[in-house]
This record gives sequence, structure tokens and C-alpha cells, in this order.
Amino acid sequence: MSLTESSALDIAKTASLASRQLATLSAIDRNQALTALHDALSKNKEIILEANARDVQLASRAAEDGSLSHSALKRLDLSRSGKYDDMLKGILSVRDLEDPIGRVTLKTLLDDGLTLERVTCPIGVLLIIFEARPEVIANIAALSIKSGNAAILKGGKESTESFIAISRVISEAISGTCVPKAAVQLVKTRDIVTSLLAQDSLIDLVIPRGSNDLVRFVKENTKIPVLGHADGLCSAYIHIDADLTIAVKVIVDSKTDYPAACNSLETLLVHEDALETIFPAVAEALLAKGVCLRCDAQSKSIIAKSVPTAPAELIKDAVHSDYDTEFLDLVLAVKTISSTASPMSAVETAIAHINSHSSKHTDLILTESTDIAEAFMSGVDSAGVFWNASTRFADGMRFGFGTEVGISTNKIHTRGPVGLDGLTIYKYRLRGQGHRASDYAEGEGGKKWKHESLALQ
Repeated sequence: MSLTESSALDIAKTASLASRQLATLSAIDRNQALTALHDALSKNKEIILEANARDVQLASRAAEDGSLSHSALKRLDLSRSGKYDDMLKGILSVRDLEDPIGRVTLKTLLDDGLTLERVTCPIGVLLIIFEARPEVIANIAALSIKSGNAAILKGGKESTESFIAISRVISEAISGTCVPKAAVQLVKTRDIVTSLLAQDSLIDLVIPRGSNDLVRFVKENTKIPVLGHADGLCSAYIHIDADLTIAVKVIVDSKTDYPAACNSLETLLVHEDALETIFPAVAEALLAKGVCLRCDAQSKSIIAKSVPTAPAELIKDAVHSDYDTEFLDLVLAVKTISSTASPMSAVETAIAHINSHSSKHTDLILTESTDIAEAFMSGVDSAGVFWNASTRFADGMRFGFGTEVGISTNKIHTRGPVGLDGLTIYKYRLRGQGHRASDYAEGEGGKKWKHESLALQ
């Protein structure tokens, strides 16, 4: 990794050259670099946490005066909830995964002596723009090296001390390996983002990680393909037959495990006939965790009747915009799904609401019915659809990807938590023996295609 203040064009050119070198390295060479990266970050943990503490101190003041959100402050703190150790584990998890490069995913005999293969390969140069997430440097470095991609990273000013400390450690670690130093570059120069976004001939993919404003800015100011999501507006639907114990456990975890995360729950839909049987216990458990419930009239009246000790300050009237809001805090919008003669009609109503308001990130259903669950998971148009399991599972490490570069709500190339496979593309390799396309012309005398599928090796 190198710290650089070069021009955007020079940075992109250097990264492009490094990506070609990196793509030719063996899996052993790339894995050795990840081992060195992990060991260096582990050895220098205290130095990096001290730098991070300086960022957190400044950011705390910004949060107090309202110039920085409290959710961004939480994401900034590397000492919080074992985040640093998770970062280290993620590097080793990525290292120990199967090599994503050079895998043959299709093999066809077009004709005798003429064989077609589809083979995985790196995307090339990644531009990652992020805010208040210093662990992203290590995550991206690990994923990029393992997948054979060069990475250009531009962090937010609120994390400057952390970025500099981590980049120096990684730079020193990589310098002793076969990985080119310029394979991972950290950009310090201010106001360079727009210029980098203009390098569409050299940069192959942009990955923004941060606020909605950042993601929208990136999408509106580049011709480079963008991988990411603007919102993490996740919903849960409690069906009439949901198991009470499961519903309480899953909903509370989805909302309170880490409210500032993009996979935390923001909207709770409740079947009308579950309002008196299941919802009171769920509401009581959420209120005990300090969650503010923004309720429609029906759910609010049930709380008043079933949870009379509920703190008044935590019960609010919902407005329409609450169902389109990513709170990133201990706030949850609640809406009743009208009871109908058909249970399937109710789940279809829930699906329609989610597809109208969701950000297509992760949504879940709580039910004991396989048919209802399958209808929900087929009907909801999101990257992740879960059944009786917390939305907090929408995470690269929890999916077994080692770590992730981000979560995509795109429908092209990759979707959901993006790990190694999401950072690869493929190329077609054709092996022949002087074959000519003109020999396969229609009509008399033309050669015939075999198009036989061959075993993958």
C-alpha cells in the first residue's frame, strides 16, 4: 500500500499497471502477502488504536455539534465490540478461501480440436470511496490482493489518523512480498474524488461505502460501473402463525445488535391477527432495549392496552415517511398488515409494501408456514430474503466470504454481500488448431458444430 498525493491520472495509471502484475501472481504469492498483512496489523494494534482514538475524539466533538451523525461515529471506532479483532480474523478467512482466479466454470467442445472455456479472472482496478470506516482499508486490501485486483482507496477526513496509521503498516508489510506496492493505494489529496471518477478508461469498478449522499454523488458523477447500495432499509413481517419466542429473538437482534449497521431492521410489519398474540411481547422486548416505536394507530392502541408500563417517550405516531427512512438508530417504524380471509393475501400485501418502500437490501419473514415463507422469499425483490433469521446475518463474514467489500443491491454482476466472487469476472478462452469460422457456413459442404459439454477440471 502506498500513500499518494499524485494526480488522479497518475494514480489510475499506476494502479492499472499494478493490477496486471498482480493478476499473474500465484495463489501462494497472494496468500503470503495476506499473512504478512495480518501479522503486521496484529503487531501494530496499539499504535493503530491510538491513532483511531484521536479520530474518535475529534469526531465526538463533531457529533455533539451536529456536523457528524452518531451512527458515523460508531462506525469510526475500531475499539468498539471487538471490531479490530474481527478485522484481523477477516484477513485470515479471506486467505484461507479457495483461490477465486483461474476457475473453469464452463467447458465446451465446439468441434474436434476446438475447445471453449470460461475462466474467472480479476476485474482490474477498483476505486473504493468510504466514510468513517477505517477497517475498510484492511478488508479491501485483503480482498483485492486475494482476487488479483488493484485498489485505490479514498477515505473520509474524519478518519484521517486511522487511515494513515493503517496504510503505513500495510505498506511496510506488502513491501516484503511479491505483491506490487502500488496494488493498494490510499489517496490523501482532498477534492480528488471527481477527477478519479473521470478515469473510466483505467478504473473498472467504483465501490462507495458511506452515506446515501455519497453513493448518489458517485452514481451521478461517473461513467464507471458502480457497485453498492444507497440505503439499508430492512423490513420484517410477522405473519399470524409466527412462533412467539422466535419472533422476539429475531426482531430484537435485527434491531438492537448494531443499530448503525446497514443490515439493521428499520420497519416492522405485523399481521393484524398477530397484534394481540405476538406483537405485545415483541414490543415489550424492544422497549426494554430502549427502542422508540413509531406506530400506526392499530399497533399503538395494542401497546397501550397490552404494555401499559411502556415509556410514553418511546411510543410515537408514525408518519408516512417513516416507512421510507433508514434510522440507523434505536428507532423502528411499525405498520399493521390488514387481516383477510386468505393468509396468502396478507403476505402478498406485506410483499407489496416491502417492494414499494424497501431499498432492496435485506428483508425477513417470521412464520411457521413453508408455503408462506417461500411465497415471501420469491416475491420480495431484495438481495437478501430471510426466514426466521435476523437481518444481521446479511454480512460477508457471516456468509462465509471471509469479509466483504460492501453490500450490493444491483442486479448486474453481483448482489448482496460482495466477497471474492463479486470481485471477479470471467473471460473466454478458445483453443483451436487452425480452425476457421468460415468453414462452418450454412449449406452444403459446411462443417457442423458439436457443442458438447465437457467435464470441468
